[in-house]
Amino acid sequence: MAKEAKVVSYATPALDKGLDVIELLAGQTEGMTKSQLARALNRTVSEIFRMLLTLEQRGYIAQVGDDRYSLTLKLFKLVHEHPPTERLLASALPVMQRLAHQTLQSCHLGVLETSRVVILSQVNAPTDVGFYVKPGSTVDLMAAASGYVILAHQKEDQRERTLADWMRDTGKALPRDLNAHLGRICNDGYEKRESYLVKGVVNISFPVLDDRGSALGALTVPYIRALGGVVMDDVIKPLGAAAAEITAAIGGSVP
Repeated sequence: MAKEAKVVSYATPALDKGLDVIELLAGQTEGMTKSQLARALNRTVSEIFRMLLTLEQRGYIAQVGDDRYSLTLKLFKLVHEHPPTERLLASALPVMQRLAHQTLQSCHLGVLETSRVVILSQVNAPTDVGFYVKPGSTVDLMAAASGYVILAHQKEDQRERTLADWMRDTGKALPRDLNAHLGRICNDGYEKRESYLVKGVVNISFPVLDDRGSALGALTVPYIRALGGVVMDDVIKPLGAAAAEITAAIGGSVP
């Protein structure tokens, strides 16, 4: 109880309000008006107005349409300017482009953000038809092959924190077969599984590792059987090599 009281005493109400606005707008494709934001956040319109004015002046939000507010791309830009992310993307993109041309399949790079996988980068297949994942989009880590690959290759203390975040954010219990599932991935070195979200797609995912051998992210090919006549076995080896090349380029521990 004393620890909780200490945390509360250090809270910054104005910052909390601003972050509440940003997090709420992040899930709105058409934006929201001041009144809608106030109702959703249980705040007064005057409170919300001050937050919106500051966020708009700083470039995080902008007015769109009929007096609605929406997020700008500033947060996405800041993420990509963050040095570790910038280095990872700079190292990964050439490798991903080569992989897409070699396998005739698209590929994407995902990293873990608390309990969700964030797509940092995507390279399309050099074909007329392909599978596209939007950079900046997120997915529940338990609904993504990349999420399981990252979990399987995290150090034990990291994994415990990640799973605690997931249970807190989703209100769900962990899958009963999670340990066995992660053990299989560790033994194989990668995940190969039918997509949790899209029929006809098999996600193949390898980890990208840091200097301690812990997963920074995952490189994934959403394999489409009918695309380009490339068989799955001809995708796995170059995908693993590409993930290892990115790992080496950022100074990671190559398995």
